[in-house]
Amino acid sequence: MKIMHCPLNGPRNITEFAYGGELKTLPDQLSCSDREWADYVFYEDNRAGVVTEWWFHTPSSYWFLAQRNTLTDEVIRTFDASEVFPNPHSSELPASISAAMEVAS
Repeated sequence: MKIMHCPLNGPRNITEFAYGGELKTLPDQLSCSDREWADYVFYEDNRAGVVTEWWFHTPSSYWFLAQRNTLTDEVIRTFDASEVFPNPHSSELPASISAAMEVAS
């Protein structure tokens, strides 16, 4: 049985979670092209290595982030989204996440 640590509920069976996609920078909705918006909504980078992803704990309806190695499927760490988005009204990613995303590309 595979176990994932939920930041809110602790260790849980992986069947209680749903994958929500890679963490990506939100394009400016007022100035981006249709192609840029479609890329954001529908396409994943699908990089090999450590990726930050959205995950959802279904029983508690709790969204959180996980860093997972896509080559080994190892979950390195899970954490509340407030660590990345201290201001929920901002679409900007913190410099630490942005830098990690640039290194991985």
